[in-house]
Amino acid sequence: MNEHSPRVGLIGTGLMGHGIGKNTVEKGFPLTIVAHRNRTPIDDLVSRGAREMTTVRELAGASDIVCLCLPGSPEVERLMEGPDGLIAGLRAGTIIVDASTSDPDSTLALAPRLAEHGVTLVDAPLSRTARHAWEGKLRTLVGGEAATLERLTPWLETWAEQIIHAGDLGDGHKMKLLNNFLSLGYGALYAEALALAARVGIDVSRFDSIIRGGRTDCGFYRTYMQYVLEGDRDAHPFTLQNACKDMQYLDTMADRAGMLNPLSNAVKNTYALAVNSDHGEDYVPMIAEVIAELNDVDLRAS
Repeated sequence: MNEHSPRVGLIGTGLMGHGIGKNTVEKGFPLTIVAHRNRTPIDDLVSRGAREMTTVRELAGASDIVCLCLPGSPEVERLMEGPDGLIAGLRAGTIIVDASTSDPDSTLALAPRLAEHGVTLVDAPLSRTARHAWEGKLRTLVGGEAATLERLTPWLETWAEQIIHAGDLGDGHKMKLLNNFLSLGYGALYAEALALAARVGIDVSRFDSIIRGGRTDCGFYRTYMQYVLEGDRDAHPFTLQNACKDMQYLDTMADRAGMLNPLSNAVKNTYALAVNSDHGEDYVPMIAEVIAELNDVDLRAS
């Protein structure tokens, strides 16, 4: 481990964060993590050389870079506050990297608060899957000054195959929401198309044999259909609850921009329907079964 490498603190060791932490520590960056109710990733990272802290305040004091890999803005905002919160332990010169999919307005409001303490905030939301995180092949959209990105790049390269400077602070989160609108829109379209296909006598296999390899085929379609065809739950492990949250953020962004957005509202409502039908912890491809069930069709039937 290079003693001159920036010290990294990681908050959030879920599907993406675990892979980020694993690559961080294995590629020579001192890593500090914070206790969590799910001990499995924590214990794994400690076994690889990470140090565990009890509070985020302690983690902040031991870090030059703090990476947040959390569900969204409420979680980011909450961990900042209180005597054991992040702000209480931050030192001037620290860079906070918010890799969560957050509300851009929250990001922009938080930055000046952190600047009062000499701390720089960067947004760097993620795309691709947990498998890519584990392999160090994520894609990240970075919002912030070019000089700050240059400082972060050696660490970002430990876990990201593609590092894209999206623009100013907040632009990473804005672009991430737009990206998720496209992908989650595909998910809603596929679900309705599959249900209609089944209703008119075209089964899933025949549907797939025609779409696969055509102009509407894509990587998202492949992982989505890996579940629909094969029942592989882990093909695309992103919850419907998180999908709905991201679409709500996009809806808010559109409202604040004075934008007429009928399509994204429809996509948001599709995921809200699934969440309100007790499917929030299911993964995105399972929206196909939700829509099929509502239409009294069985996608598994031959």
